[in-house]
Amino acid sequence: MRRLLLVEDDPNLGALLQEYLNDKNYPTDWAKDGQEGWDKFIAGNYDLCIFDVMMPRKDGFSLAKEVRMSGKKEVPIIFLTAKSMKEDTIQGLKLGGDDYLTKPFDREVLLARIEAVLRRYQRTGPDKKEENNLFRIGDYSFHYDLQQLSRNGEHIKLTSKEASLLKLFCQNMNQPVGRSYALKMIWGDDSYFNARSMDVYITKLRKHLRNDPSIQIINLHGEGFRLVV
Repeated sequence: MRRLLLVEDDPNLGALLQEYLNDKNYPTDWAKDGQEGWDKFIAGNYDLCIFDVMMPRKDGFSLAKEVRMSGKKEVPIIFLTAKSMKEDTIQGLKLGGDDYLTKPFDREVLLARIEAVLRRYQRTGPDKKEENNLFRIGDYSFHYDLQQLSRNGEHIKLTSKEASLLKLFCQNMNQPVGRSYALKMIWGDDSYFNARSMDVYITKLRKHLRNDPSIQIINLHGEGFRLVV
């Protein structure tokens, strides 16, 4: 059964859509603003997200950007908005949106869009094979279970934090990884002190990988990091 996240600040529309989607066998969690939506997304496991665009605390486009930075980039997103300008549609699609509905809309149309996106995603989405813990990074091989980084017969033993951080980067190679998401996934929260600790571990990972100049862990100002190979 597919689980959905609905983020909609209109209490009447939100309650109506949640009840309708639950009745259609799509269990739906409802968040009433963008920040609550982000908190639910991080804590939960969703097959599809439905984001209103104009919301307090965090708008739908900003929320979608964080979702795409989170490491859960495969989750499809449908935008709901009162806006109908072409520029808004383009912005939503550029941020990784899979579909776009302008209010007012028929609930059955939304349901049809949800089912179409899920079918398309099922055909083209990521392979659901058993998790791979062996990665190739340029000249290096990284075995997460052994916490070992190897190159030309030489082996570097990583700490558990180094290994977890490098695995997260490898799972999102050449893609952005949000700072807050990485902290919550590995340290449990994104406090200032944990952020400083993560910076230290990233510096160590850069030193471990420095013998291959094709590899970089770059800072994305105000966003996070990207492992570029």
